[in-house]
Amino acid sequence: MSKDYTTLWKEIGLNLGKHDGLLSVLSDAYKNIYLSQKNRPEGMKYFDFVISEVHGLRIEELYEAKKEKRKVIGTFCVYVPEELVLAVDGVFVGLCAGAEVGFEEAEKYVPRNTCALIKAFMGFKLSGLCPYVELTDLIVGETTCDGKKKAYEIFDEITRKMYVMEIPNMKNDSDRKLWLEEVRKFKDKIEEISGKEITLNLLKKATEIVNQKRLALQRLSKLRAYDPSPISGLDALLVNQIAFYDDPVRFTMKVNELCDELEERVRKGNGIAPKGTPRILISGSPFAIPNWKLHAIVENSGAVVVGEESCVGSRNFRELTDENFNSLEEGLEKIAMRYMGIDCACFTPNKERIDNVKSLFKELKADGVIHCALQFCTPYMMEAFKIEKKIDFPYMRIETDYSMEDFGQLKTRVEAFIETLR
Repeated sequence: MSKDYTTLWKEIGLNLGKHDGLLSVLSDAYKNIYLSQKNRPEGMKYFDFVISEVHGLRIEELYEAKKEKRKVIGTFCVYVPEELVLAVDGVFVGLCAGAEVGFEEAEKYVPRNTCALIKAFMGFKLSGLCPYVELTDLIVGETTCDGKKKAYEIFDEITRKMYVMEIPNMKNDSDRKLWLEEVRKFKDKIEEISGKEITLNLLKKATEIVNQKRLALQRLSKLRAYDPSPISGLDALLVNQIAFYDDPVRFTMKVNELCDELEERVRKGNGIAPKGTPRILISGSPFAIPNWKLHAIVENSGAVVVGEESCVGSRNFRELTDENFNSLEEGLEKIAMRYMGIDCACFTPNKERIDNVKSLFKELKADGVIHCALQFCTPYMMEAFKIEKKIDFPYMRIETDYSMEDFGQLKTRVEAFIETLR
């Protein structure tokens, strides 16, 4: 980190002893997994810097934003409309949920057989290790699974900051009306806590900012379709993870700068791995920072990850919000329509997701798909079987969590799968 943030961490209530230990572990993991890679793009230096300051400079930025009376809105899900938060000059951030932290504390509130993501976001808070939770003015949850929606009840008792949006589980007309009403209510809530009114012009500007971010991520995704791939799956995953933390305008500029460099690499035929290296599409549950395990296993086993059919991946940037609206109400309808297009496994039926897996496999010129579901994440575990019956390309499904206990077993299975693709 660029300086000592101990005073800031103490002021926002972090557990300093445990926090030092967490940063030490993450720093070592990052060096071993990321900085040991060869032939990385120069543009990744910015994202290395962001990670090095994810509990430092970025937290200081949020702290300063709060002093300026801007509201910090924390989320766990791609269904929360970022456009509405930016329209009141708020700060939109993802929350800590990607490491096996504080599970013993979390299991005092939720069953042991709860998915790692839920136990992680509770564990980070209960252990005093997530500066983002401490700085948020509002935490926005959503009803994408039974585990989350029940955990949010408990999380509200702990934080007193929860606001939950109801995600319908079907996509009929009545469900779309319900979701539009949820978007309207969220707009009212954001206006209430910020003390600012969302106008047509503010919503248009915010929509443009978020769409530009999505376009930059789409551009990065398309570049991964080249063989040889100009960027590793680990680095591309990192960019997609940072999309939930960084300032959106600055992030968009840096992703586009990275893409400029990757286009030059493509022109020169300079890849992260030799042409013809087996290409893997990873599908399923999200990969919150610092969940880099599966990508590291795949890329250390002789393949390259070329895409993520995931909330931290294509599900986050695949669709833009239609900017062609001429009233605030029409804008809310466009936003609701865009988010309703997300193919989360919470929906039934969810044929779009199977179609999108097939489409992404073809677009990215993948050789095989690894479907990864977090243990006890029932919706994605269930859909793994359904996808397998509907596709005709090499496919492997795994269930894992954030621990390293199954690292060796997973590596053996992944190596065997990759061998079949050669």
